[in-house]
Formats: sequence, C-alpha cells, structure tokens
Amino acid sequence: MANQAKPVLYGYFRSSCSWRVRIALALKGIDYDQVPVNLIKDGGQQLTDQYKRLNPMQQVPALTIDDVTLSQSLAIIQYIEETRPGPALLPADPKRRAEVRMISDIISSGIQPLQNLYVIKKIGAEKEQWAQHFIQRGFEALEPLLKQTAGTYCVGDEISMADLCLVPQVYNAERFKVDVSQFPTIERLNQTLSKIEAFKASHPSCQPDTPDAMRQ
Repeated sequence: MANQAKPVLYGYFRSSCSWRVRIALALKGIDYDQVPVNLIKDGGQQLTDQYKRLNPMQQVPALTIDDVTLSQSLAIIQYIEETRPGPALLPADPKRRAEVRMISDIISSGIQPLQNLYVIKKIGAEKEQWAQHFIQRGFEALEPLLKQTAGTYCVGDEISMADLCLVPQVYNAERFKVDVSQFPTIERLNQTLSKIEAFKASHPSCQPDTPDAMRQ
C-alpha cells in the first residue's frame, strides 16, 4: 500500500455520507486529500459531466483509492475495512457483524436518503416537516434496537460502521429540529462518540470547504 498514490475523497462538508467516510479514514489513520464538491453552488457541482464520470449517481462521496474510484459510503467503508488493518469496523462475530450492518442500513437506506438535499428540494415549502417525519420514524425504530445491541457504542464496546452512520444522522436530526432527547440511547451514544478525536476531526465544522460562518 505504501507505493499507492494518496487517496482522494470527493465530498461535501455537510454531507452525512461523506462524513461517514471521513470518520473511517480517520479511525484507520489513512492520509488523504479532499476535493470539495459543492452540492449547492452553480446548481450543484455534483451534476457536472466531469463529476458524473467519477460517480454516475452524481452524489457524494466518491473515493479514489488503490487505482479505483468507489462510490456509496458503506461500500467505501467496507473496502477500507477489508484492505486496511485495524481498528476493525466490523466485528468478527457473525451475529454482531449482522447487527452492525442492520443498524447501518436502517440509517443509510431507511432514514438518510429521505431527507437528503436532492429529495427535500423536490418537496418544496414543507421540506422541514418532511425531514422531521422520516427522521422521527427512523429513530423510533432505531432506539429499541440500540437498547438491545449497545454497550459503550452501537454494538457492544468497540466502534463499528454503525457508529459511523449514527453520529452524522443525529447531526442531521438536530439540524431539522428533531428532539433527540426522546431517544436516550441514541443521545447517549452520540454524546460518547462525539468526544472521540476521529469524529471531532471529521466534523462538518472543520472541513476545507466549511463556510467561515459555520467554523468552530
């Protein structure tokens, strides 16, 4: 791996899918470059023909790594997991591994796509209520599941891919004014994870393309 070119992440500071990948790269200690793809400027830089060649779905993120360009955040994270040594992001135990994937899929398939920028732009004036509805619905399913699986983190006492999905989704919930205190397990896990350096360093408030007004 030492002779490979540095990975390049194409993403957007506030994209939860990009954030998941940034956390994974940070946890694995992988040095990488970032190329911002502004989802709003000029009608959306992800919609250009140039970016479409990297990601045919015209979404972020895309990651160029090991002479291949990958899209879809969970596929990227699992590739990183399979090609880079610890810390492991998937448990060895098949049951625990399935729980991690289940939680990750609930967030990445059942919640996040329904409140992402492309979808809510189509909704119009009621976009906040739309986002609140689907986040609330998803968290109502996620909370009892996490009560069963969680230890220190989402599944047991080791950070996993599920945690990488949870923190950005809580950030989105707070953006859309969902009362996260209704979900004490989710709130506790988010507070614990948010103190970890890899999660702090990858936060939307401190990325190369973060607007000055949003920097912390």
